[in-house]
Amino acid sequence: MSKVIKEYDSNHNIIFIKDSDGVKWWNKYNKNNQIVYGKSDRKFEFWYYYDEENREIHFKNTIGAEYFYKYDKNGDQIKITEQEFKQIERTKERQELYLNIKNSNRFELIDI
Repeated sequence: MSKVIKEYDSNHNIIFIKDSDGVKWWNKYNKNNQIVYGKSDRKFEFWYYYDEENREIHFKNTIGAEYFYKYDKNGDQIKITEQEFKQIERTKERQELYLNIKNSNRFELIDI
């Protein structure tokens, strides 16, 4: 095991990590300092998507995990699976969730 090394950007976001097993990680953030993308030197990648209110609405990675989120009237996050997402009838709620994912700010990356 080696020492953990971290590098930060000017907004104090972790942009690089070398973990105790020697795996290297790079992260990207959007203009709101939310992590939107990460990758490792072992070909693992992950993505986060957010809605207009900066709430996480979707997560996926290269090993097949994928989660969708919606929020109740109190603003509490509710996790739903892709299968549950597909089973929701074509209601206004599903259309809004899809549009939020489609229009999310995933690609608004800060250059590091």
